Amino acid sequence: MSEDKLPEPHGSAGEVADHGNPFADPGLPAHEPRRTDIDERAAKRAERQVSLMFVISMIATIGFIASYVAIDPDRIVYIFPLGHVSALNFALGLTLGVALFMIGAGAVHWARTLMSDVEMPSERHPIEASDEVRNDVIEQFKTGAAESGFGRRKMIRNTLIGSMALVPLSGVVLLRDLGPLPEKKLQETGWREATPAKPLALVNMSTMQPMKPEDLVVGSLTFAMPEGLTTHDEDFQQRIAKDALMLVRIAPEDIKDDKSKDLGFEGILAYSKICTHVGCPISLYEQQTHHALCPCHQSTFDLADGARVIFGPAGHPLPQLKITTDDKGNLVATGDFEKPVGPSFWERAR
Repeated sequence: MSEDKLPEPHGSAGEVADHGNPFADPGLPAHEPRRTDIDERAAKRAERQVSLMFVISMIATIGFIASYVAIDPDRIVYIFPLGHVSALNFALGLTLGVALFMIGAGAVHWARTLMSDVEMPSERHPIEASDEVRNDVIEQFKTGAAESGFGRRKMIRNTLIGSMALVPLSGVVLLRDLGPLPEKKLQETGWREATPAKPLALVNMSTMQPMKPEDLVVGSLTFAMPEGLTTHDEDFQQRIAKDALMLVRIAPEDIKDDKSKDLGFEGILAYSKICTHVGCPISLYEQQTHHALCPCHQSTFDLADGARVIFGPAGHPLPQLKITTDDKGNLVATGDFEKPVGPSFWERAR
């Protein structure tokens, strides 16, 4: 390349490249002030622009919360070129995207127009800093804070604080979308409607008929659900996930736990079918050992000993339902489980 095509050398702190050392450090170009550095009106205009972006972020966050509250989750709208989309999802995505983008854009515009842009070269140094370096870093931080105008430009500072304080509210609002509040739903089951005066019959899940003691022989395992629940119910899946029963008949002399024997009827024991590990339905039974096995993670329960956990990750025994018979000879429940069914949870009180 001819000499007249080479760039003009400029002042720098490094060496100027020459034919003998073509890889010498050319240094930094001379610093040129920006318009906002020399024109206070331009600086004020940039400050207003940055503040406007932060204000837009706050408005977008408020719009996010308003959209979440006001828009029907089932509402579908047509938006070109996306087509038919969920109005709620579109509004949430748009408002949250604008809120986050405006904070980022405002910070970038602030840095490029109002903060100091003088390049400060720093030589490499050992990882451990000396007292002199630490003091220098603190001084540079103070200088940077002063040059950023964070303390002096109150409009930018206040709008930035406002936008940053509002944006996390979007995440707080989304926590409400985890589902309806549990209240006491996890503490109780459909068997809570049973009382000694008005018991609930146990219905065979295979035949959908009320169960009698003679329907079960020693060593058998049968699944049941409460009277009045049908597979056609809209909330059947939610209810059966807590109400499902596992009935086993064991010779009374083989039952080790006296309390469990008292809750049963003539050796018929009614346990929750829901595993206390992660809520899988238990379906495997070994009649010689009276062990019930959860097929998901191999938690094993001794049904002859109050469904005590003898193996696996389950945290507590299967809850047992008190049963007896009514004047028709049908097996009935006279109350709810003594303990909540299924896996443990934070609000578990007993």
